[in-house]
Amino acid sequence: MRVAIIGQQAFGKAVLEAFLARGDTVAAVFCAPEKGRPDPLRLAAEAAGVPTHQFPKLTAPEALDALRAAQADIGVMAFVTQFVSQAFCAIPLHGTIQFHPSLLPLHRGASSLGWAVILGRAETGFTVFRPNDGWDEGPVVLSRAVPIGPDDTMGSVYFGKVFPLGVAGLLEAADLAVSGQAPAIVQDEASATYEGIIGDAESRINWASHVDITHNLIRGCDPSPGGWTVHEGRRLFLYDCSKAIARTYAEVKGKRAGQVVAVGDGGLTVHGQGGFITAGRVRFEGGAKVAGDAAGLEVGAVLGG
Repeated sequence: MRVAIIGQQAFGKAVLEAFLARGDTVAAVFCAPEKGRPDPLRLAAEAAGVPTHQFPKLTAPEALDALRAAQADIGVMAFVTQFVSQAFCAIPLHGTIQFHPSLLPLHRGASSLGWAVILGRAETGFTVFRPNDGWDEGPVVLSRAVPIGPDDTMGSVYFGKVFPLGVAGLLEAADLAVSGQAPAIVQDEASATYEGIIGDAESRINWASHVDITHNLIRGCDPSPGGWTVHEGRRLFLYDCSKAIARTYAEVKGKRAGQVVAVGDGGLTVHGQGGFITAGRVRFEGGAKVAGDAAGLEVGAVLGG
């Protein structure tokens, strides 16, 4: 099988290595131009002697020409942030398939895993589908579900569950497509959801919210972009959090929302509506992550102002 991989970063690299490991020919790799650190997919592709391209736009004529020259049987989109047109997707002999980290049609959009955790879902997964001109709206080839545990973070779900299964899923879907056995299951629009990127506004902690909501928010933003609050004008990001529900009035009497109530044993404990959040690690903006009890905060400090 001749494969063209369109993607980036660690997931794209893992997909490249998986196809090469089983003896497929990766005829070309397309990854986005780098804005900082070297892209692991580009480095791995060049090391393997795979023709590698970094076009500013995959809609450019030279990008289409490069894909035609690859004479690929299948295009495989593995973590793609650039717009990809139908003209590009249609070039490989058996078309193109795309990975998305949610159970489509739920959680279309670029922050799909984070929203699944923030909303308190008990499961998520991944979908391999045929891309169209919509955003994650094409017909489904296959999907796999994974559980979200009560203390899972977006990072633990992705790297520990969705990432490895997703690599295997793309191999399976590519085989189905090339053999002519790939289903094309139309997504149920009545069940579809789309959410935008989780940014500063979405990841800010409101300590007046119930701790169930706050805990889910922090988990869904861990490790990126990081659930955050404010202390003395500086943003403070919270990670590795756990929650404790208040059972009696006596536990919360005299405590303000956002008040630090304990510092020690590696953690920083904050009062929120209905209970307490303990952060195992924290980071002031511009600084490094440290243990929760090493941030220099004292009992009685109030966060969120």
